[in-house]
Amino acid sequence: MSKLGTLTIGQAPRSDITPILDDVLDARLPRRHAGVLDGLSRAEIERGFAAEPGKPVLITKLLDGSAVIIDRARTEAAAQAKLAMLEAEGCATILMLCTGHFESLRTQTARLVEPDHILPPTVAALVQGAQLGIIVPLAEQIASEAGKWAPLGRTPLYAAASPYGGDGASASEAARDLAGRGAQILLMDCMGFVERHRREAKEAGLPVILSNSLIAKLVSEIV
Repeated sequence: MSKLGTLTIGQAPRSDITPILDDVLDARLPRRHAGVLDGLSRAEIERGFAAEPGKPVLITKLLDGSAVIIDRARTEAAAQAKLAMLEAEGCATILMLCTGHFESLRTQTARLVEPDHILPPTVAALVQGAQLGIIVPLAEQIASEAGKWAPLGRTPLYAAASPYGGDGASASEAARDLAGRGAQILLMDCMGFVERHRREAKEAGLPVILSNSLIAKLVSEIV
């Protein structure tokens, strides 16, 4: 049986995401979990991946449970080296545990599964012209990640709510806001959103697509 590699932009293993994968993957499937920020202290992360004003950013989770906002371009460069490592360790399929848009990630022979390539056309086919409301973790990502949703027939509505806590809106608040603005179906656009967040968002009375659950089910078909 071939080996599955997963790469989070934070630190591995992701105790919030791996149970969702475990629910749909064959228990016998060998897995190797890696993270872009593995082994780094918060000070080292701040030096090497600090977000820059006006530049696209990502948010992720560290092993201690805290969240960190990092520069997307620097993260992508570091992720490429981690992909090479996973491929060298024999991973035939590598799943990115991030729904953010990356420009240039590549593998030599391994199948690279990038959620931002899969979610837009899949969600577009599911919603079929209904008004989609997208919950992103950071308000800054509404502009930087908007381009990937071109396959949708209608421009989506957006709201921000971090899956990692903080002072911003909760998932339920963001969902109610989107419902009030006319959303008919909701998408939680971050791998950090889990079933607890979906339950909260469903309080708005709309169907809720959970990105990591959808991706996990699709990947289970090819490994």
